[in-house]
Amino acid sequence: MNNLDWNQLKAFLETAETGSLSAAARKLGLTQPTLSRQVAAIEQRMGVTLFERVGKSMVLTPTGMDLLEHARAMGAAADALGLAATGRSQAVGGVVSVSASDAVAAMLLPPLVKKLREQEPGIAVEVIPSNALSDLLRREADIAVRHVKPEQPELIARFIREATAHFYASEAWVKTHGHPRSAEDAAHLPFVGSDRQGQYLGYLRMHGLNLSEANFSCYADHTVAHWALVQQGLGIGAMMEEIARDTPGMVRVLDDLPPIRFPVWLVTHRELRTSRRIRVVFEALAEGLG
Repeated sequence: MNNLDWNQLKAFLETAETGSLSAAARKLGLTQPTLSRQVAAIEQRMGVTLFERVGKSMVLTPTGMDLLEHARAMGAAADALGLAATGRSQAVGGVVSVSASDAVAAMLLPPLVKKLREQEPGIAVEVIPSNALSDLLRREADIAVRHVKPEQPELIARFIREATAHFYASEAWVKTHGHPRSAEDAAHLPFVGSDRQGQYLGYLRMHGLNLSEANFSCYADHTVAHWALVQQGLGIGAMMEEIARDTPGMVRVLDDLPPIRFPVWLVTHRELRTSRRIRVVFEALAEGLG
């Protein structure tokens, strides 16, 4: 397609970013009918449907999503030209909510939020600690850090990496009980439990540990509380490798057992990915968690 009208491209980009004709028109300083005509014109020029009307919102079609990144690249090039000429930077601001398991929210996200805040002072990140899968479709969070791949087609998921966890105990616990290395060594040692319904016990057995409820000295379903009990020397517990590494006074035990492996996914709603501030946070988390 030749001779693309730049005003029509801006109309497409701003409508995609805001999800609304009225909001895009205000941002571009146009009337809504004028903007609507520009969107219709670029659809006619391309011969595709870029948006679907859902109530008062303009939602990108699959074709619109495919073309959006190309349009963004053109828009970024134009912005870069403008910045080079004026020496000004484009401000990015607003609140972005991020849901993650309580351990990730408490121990891995804070330094990433601090770094992001230094780079983008206009963005405020709301951290939502939750061990449940936040319903992004209902806007409980803008972005979620998950350990399972979502199945909903409305969501965008990026695989970040495979994380590992091991078993740990406090230095004081090791002085008292010794350093168990095999599953046989742990058969009669105390562990910190997670639930009283047998799910965590079943998971430990699947991992090669022949334990019973009698092995549990205490319980905590909350991961941060569970880890605090392990730190106090109440038993053996599992934790992500990078969290345990940064926790003073902890010793890796059951070294002969294979590591616990689980994926880390970063997830957002595909409509929300058209938001500049959410895209900035998404990319920052992807880099930091990776």
